[in-house]
Amino acid sequence: MGASDSKLVFKQGIFRLSEPQEIAADDPYWTGFWELPESAEDVFSLFSPADIRRTRDNSLGNLETLILAVTSRLCILRNHPSFPDPEIAPERDALNCIRILTRLLPFLYEAEYLEQWEDKFFWAKRRKRNRKGQIRKTEVLFDESNPDDTPKEEVPEFEEVKPLAEELIDTLIDLLFFSDFTLPKVLPGKNKVSYAIWQSGVGCNTPVASSKEFENNRTEILRLLLAVVSKSMYMTSNVLPVHGVKAITYITTCSDRQLVLSVLCSLLNTTLKYNPASWRVPYDHVVFKDPKQMLVTYCLQFLLVVILYPIPETGNGVPSKNYYRHFLGRLHRPQDFQFLVDGMTRILNQPMQATNSYLPGSQKSLTWAPEMMMLFWEVLQCNKRFRSFIVDTDRSHDFVILLLFYAIDQKNDASKQGVIRMCIFVLQTLSVEPNFGKSLSKTFEGQETLPASIRIPNFHGTYADYLITSIYTLLTGSKGKLDAIYPALLAILNNIAAYIQNLGRATSSKLVQLFTSMSSPSFLFANESNHTLLHSLLEAINAIIEHQYSKNPNLIYTIVRSRKRFEALREFTLESGQKEIENLNRARKERGEEDSLRSPTRGDSMDSIRSPTTTRAPTLSNVPEEHNEFTIGDDDDDSDNDGITTPVPASAPAQSSNTSRTPSISSTTDEALPLQLRGMSEKARGKMPIGQPSFSRQNSMTSMHSVSTPVLTTNGQFTPTSEWIESWLPELPLHTILTLISELSPQIPSTESSASTAANLAIIKSAQIRGIEPSSIRVHLFEWSPLSLGWYESLLWGFIFASELSNRTTGVWNNTAIKLFRVQETNAATPSLVNPRGAVDAVGSNLVQGIRSLNLRRGTTTPQSSTPTGGNGGQTTVRDV
Repeated sequence: MGASDSKLVFKQGIFRLSEPQEIAADDPYWTGFWELPESAEDVFSLFSPADIRRTRDNSLGNLETLILAVTSRLCILRNHPSFPDPEIAPERDALNCIRILTRLLPFLYEAEYLEQWEDKFFWAKRRKRNRKGQIRKTEVLFDESNPDDTPKEEVPEFEEVKPLAEELIDTLIDLLFFSDFTLPKVLPGKNKVSYAIWQSGVGCNTPVASSKEFENNRTEILRLLLAVVSKSMYMTSNVLPVHGVKAITYITTCSDRQLVLSVLCSLLNTTLKYNPASWRVPYDHVVFKDPKQMLVTYCLQFLLVVILYPIPETGNGVPSKNYYRHFLGRLHRPQDFQFLVDGMTRILNQPMQATNSYLPGSQKSLTWAPEMMMLFWEVLQCNKRFRSFIVDTDRSHDFVILLLFYAIDQKNDASKQGVIRMCIFVLQTLSVEPNFGKSLSKTFEGQETLPASIRIPNFHGTYADYLITSIYTLLTGSKGKLDAIYPALLAILNNIAAYIQNLGRATSSKLVQLFTSMSSPSFLFANESNHTLLHSLLEAINAIIEHQYSKNPNLIYTIVRSRKRFEALREFTLESGQKEIENLNRARKERGEEDSLRSPTRGDSMDSIRSPTTTRAPTLSNVPEEHNEFTIGDDDDDSDNDGITTPVPASAPAQSSNTSRTPSISSTTDEALPLQLRGMSEKARGKMPIGQPSFSRQNSMTSMHSVSTPVLTTNGQFTPTSEWIESWLPELPLHTILTLISELSPQIPSTESSASTAANLAIIKSAQIRGIEPSSIRVHLFEWSPLSLGWYESLLWGFIFASELSNRTTGVWNNTAIKLFRVQETNAATPSLVNPRGAVDAVGSNLVQGIRSLNLRRGTTTPQSSTPTGGNGGQTTVRDV
């Protein structure tokens, strides 16, 4: 039978599958599903989504039989002594069974009404005919000693076996390590399943021989395993961490040490050994596709699925262990850590190098850099020895630059917000290590070699200077798009503050500029929780003063020169804030009348100009200030942020250094609002004793309501009140800074010159400040909650979905109803060298299609229902709401 004939017969068989009449399980018809297809492309192109849904909705019995038939055939082949003999037990049959299951499962998961059926069909225990029963069934049922030729009564024998899903998963794991299928052929008599690690690296010094065929077979098996566990995509993010996915739970709770270590190390080593710089000619990746990329992508993605999976509580009080995460956390050899670091930086460096290339787009574009960042974060969290290795060897500096590159370079891309947030959370995880903060005092050399997007003009300073300046850029240059991670950015400052030394003048100025913007009435009155951000920044500045006073004269001098701003905050009232906003709005209005050619700033309505309590809610990029030297952003910034911004809760300090995923709604532990601070008089402002409890998210969102309930106008905008100000203003930690100013101001003249600056710095270094005692160093952790876990898992599955969209052969989850995140169609990109238009299209459709597939934009994920998508008519992105 020719290839075209077999495709026609296969398609006719698919049509028959959806007919109402049920097909008997022993009908030879079923063999066509593993004998007729020639490739994965045949299965995915001929077995269309419409065919699957029609069969699922109209002939569920036939679909059941098909799944049972291909699964049974796959298990039989795995146990066949001759597999993969091309005549007796062909490899083709096994691959086609794998492809059929990969094609079907997502369309079963998307149907909510099938949940009970799915649970029973895949996860209920079964009774299966044992070997003796199978032999008896195949025996001749007529005996010559029976003259009446009467059929003997058949006595089948059955046994209880594993649920269908467990049997399938066990079979697939075994096939990943099967002789002459995914591993080299073993000697006769040896076990055909040998859990040998595929690549050298962690746990293995000698690589196993491989071939393109073996790697392709591993790719197909891993694709099916991802499809099996992809039930996650069809659950909402608030349900997923609590309910879990049975398939992932079964895989991760496997206690077979050899099996887990073999799978873990094989996936890890295959991912980290890959070298994307194997090409030599610019743009050769546009014409030639590296087949190993798909294997590496699936290895990394499946590895992440199993190691970050939080096993749901069973209710019996005995927590289950994720053995993949457990063994990853037990790595301890320095050579293994070096292998991890080298592999991770190789992949993470590549997009940065491609951006910095003289020929844009000339280097191969990797699609799994965000996933590699996720792997780095996972190892940081579960392996404290790895954290120490990263910091003690100063490799943390490399990762700081990489993380800041991914955050800053794409800070204004709405589809990348999830990646940016993850970068900041990874930095927060690193920053809890005391030695990390100490290491930042090292001089940063070679900054001029960085890509333009993260290069700081005329920069001369330490890694601390670079990190703080970058945080300043993210806080002030994102136009409010990153307001959700403002607390995390300030938490990083707090974590490193007690160890920072030798801050430069420019960096010191930026810290004070941040204070000026955050203490402005327009920012504080924007919503009821912005004051917690100011509190966090003040704590960071206090920590520098209290623990590194003599090592940071530039910051001390900048604070003293800005003393009026700090002193004004102590006397801040609702009336003074309203008056300041009114004056600024009047000045802005006058400037607008003088310049008739200037378009009004978006969001500046007449009402907002007239009323100081309903002003446009500023972000840190458009907070207006009365002194130009303290202004962050342009007063007339045409921002897209209209109305009142979403309240931004702040991280709270925590004493614990545990990095496990403990349930918590906030990113750090909460503290109670101290009762003795309530109702404190204006005279006592700024005189808080050292060691008082600091701000907390609970305070800003819950406890403060018991003190005074802020007033909301009818349109939902926040309106500040005097009682609301009194609930948090006395709590601001101004004592250290005001004491510093009162002690140093008389000693420092107000004149400004290079000679006087040097003299003033010398005075600061030698000055003895009374009334300031170092407070205990607080650590702001990132802690896990069901909410954050839902976000994290949706981010990973968004990466997996977006990566598979570009797969022209399969596209496993294309056109299915995803619930975990939102899939959005966008307009096609503008013409470029790797995305040609017009006459360039005449070069050849195959080449153009190959180029276009490399231009897929990947985004971030949020819980949002979606309709089935096809990825046609432009680009498809997975986006934040």
